[in-house]
Amino acid sequence: MRIYEELFILKTGLPEEEVTALIDQVAGVITTGGGTIDKNENWGVRKLAYRVKKQIEGIYVLIQFTSGPTVVKEIERRLRVNDNVLKFITVRIDEKLKKVEKRKKQREKRAARKPVIAAPLAPIPALAPALPAAPAAPAPAMPADPNQATSPTDEQPAAAVAAPETAPEPTTETVVETTQPAAPEGAEN
Repeated sequence: MRIYEELFILKTGLPEEEVTALIDQVAGVITTGGGTIDKNENWGVRKLAYRVKKQIEGIYVLIQFTSGPTVVKEIERRLRVNDNVLKFITVRIDEKLKKVEKRKKQREKRAARKPVIAAPLAPIPALAPALPAAPAAPAPAMPADPNQATSPTDEQPAAAVAAPETAPEPTTETVVETTQPAAPEGAEN
């Protein structure tokens, strides 16, 4: 037994009784041939992609069933001779289902071959924000007490705070005088 989908399009001018009668006729052919109906859907009126037998809309019906190939031939024969059927198509979907199952098994095998990543040995610390550590010694240009507020009038330049309290030592500097060459006569600067 194989799984098939039968999709057929009927004329839109048909009364609801004739549509259900045709669906029941197809279902009867399937059950008398030893098949089973898995899904029966009436999609209703839909616009066609192009004109078929001077029609721009059609009633779509989908039936999924399990049966042998002789039942499919009989259904197609009956749909072909019925004037109310615009188009029909029969698709065998069990091959597609087999391919999907095969891919699932291959994925499972591949996943089983991949090495499992071991859990870390040391626990990862929580990602809570850490508080900054208090400075060991006051930074230059900062008061010794961090709680002591400074007003703008108390501020001193950083160089004055960092300079030592003792007087600077005298240094001997060599002064080199540079002379510029004389400009040629008649040239102006």
